[in-house]
This record gives sequence, C-alpha cells and structure tokens, in this order.
Amino acid sequence: MLIRLAEQQDFAQILKIYQAARLYMKTHGNPHQWGDHHPDPQTLESDLYERQLYVLEGNDTIAHAAFVLFTHAEPTYAHIDGSWLDDGPYGCIHRVASDGTMHGTFRLIADFCKTQASSLRIDTHADNRTMQHVVEQAGFVRCGIIRLPDGDPRIAYQYLPPCGASQQARR
Repeated sequence: MLIRLAEQQDFAQILKIYQAARLYMKTHGNPHQWGDHHPDPQTLESDLYERQLYVLEGNDTIAHAAFVLFTHAEPTYAHIDGSWLDDGPYGCIHRVASDGTMHGTFRLIADFCKTQASSLRIDTHADNRTMQHVVEQAGFVRCGIIRLPDGDPRIAYQYLPPCGASQQARR
C-alpha cells in the first residue's frame, strides 16, 4: 500500500472514489452528509492544487481511497461544544472516501497522517456510523460538536499520541 499526494492524472479515479463513497453513505443510513454532489469537483481540484489531496494505492497502483490532510487551523474547529484534548497545532483530516474494495482503509490513512502531525482532528456527521467506528478504532477521542458554516453539527474527534510516544520518536 502506498499513500501519496494526488496528481492531475488521478483526478478521474478520484471522482469515481467519491461517487462510490456517496453511494455507500446513502445506502448505509447517511444520505445527507454528502448528498449527491459533495465534495464537488471544484473543491477537489482546489485540494489537488493546494497539495493537500492524497490517494491510497493498492498493489495494482490504482487509487482506492482519497482524503485531504492539512496542517493549518480549521476555522470550524475554533468553537466546539465540548473541548479539544489540547490547544496546540494539529493536522486536519477531511473528505475521507474509499471505493469500498479494500478493508482497513481508514486505519492506513490514520497511520499515515500520524506520521505527518502528532495531533490530528477530524469530524463526521452523526449519521455516519461507519466513520465514527473507524475513527474511534484508530485511537481518536470524541471531543464534542462543531458546526459547519451553514450551522450543521458534526461530531469532532482528536488524536494525540500516548504520553511519551512523541519524545521517544525524537530520540
């Protein structure tokens, strides 16, 4: 398995991945989070241009998953009904999507992201039970509720490495 920055030649496959993810969400009790068109191609193009869109490839070198990772502050995370585990810098994972052909996709994504930032934040819709499960299985802690710019609530999670893990990694 390989995770790498997405390239323009991946774009058609990336669109298929998001289409498959939207269909999965609709058929598994979460029809409203992404609906029929989120994320839109313009948003994904912007993510690609900003060099924050990644793909996960299998042995056959076809991308099976896509996600966004960035390390600047997420404006919607400034206010939370609850509390973050800390107030330090963090990486932010967004728009996680899989074509459904691989098991353990989020674990691979989370493990990669943990090598890029010691603190990570992510959010998901209350109806997205699958994502809640895999996020918690990857060691993220539910911290509260954030609100998108349109007011929609999302369950917010944060990952911090176990005490001493970051000091041992620097040795």
